[in-house]
Amino acid sequence: MKKHLYEITVKHLTDNHGNPSTYTEPVKFEVQNHDDIFKVIAKSQEKSALPEESIIPFAVGLKLFGEVMLENKDNPLFAEFAPHFGDFMKKLKGKS
Repeated sequence: MKKHLYEITVKHLTDNHGNPSTYTEPVKFEVQNHDDIFKVIAKSQEKSALPEESIIPFAVGLKLFGEVMLENKDNPLFAEFAPHFGDFMKKLKGKS
């Protein structure tokens, strides 16, 4: 299956006290995903029950996490959680 390729950048701006970051370099990596994350974001913005400022971080984080689970489905780390994640995704997509 061909996947979409993304570049993710995380830049630390301030610490939890509002002080400027001491990290000088952002974390940057490429990652593949079977879904078009931009379409997922758009669909989430249309029908999400979350506050507007939470929609994009939620959608991106969920798609990144979900892809790691799919790629490592036989890893015991995910054994107990995977069925619950599947149920959650069905509910989120309105299929339950």
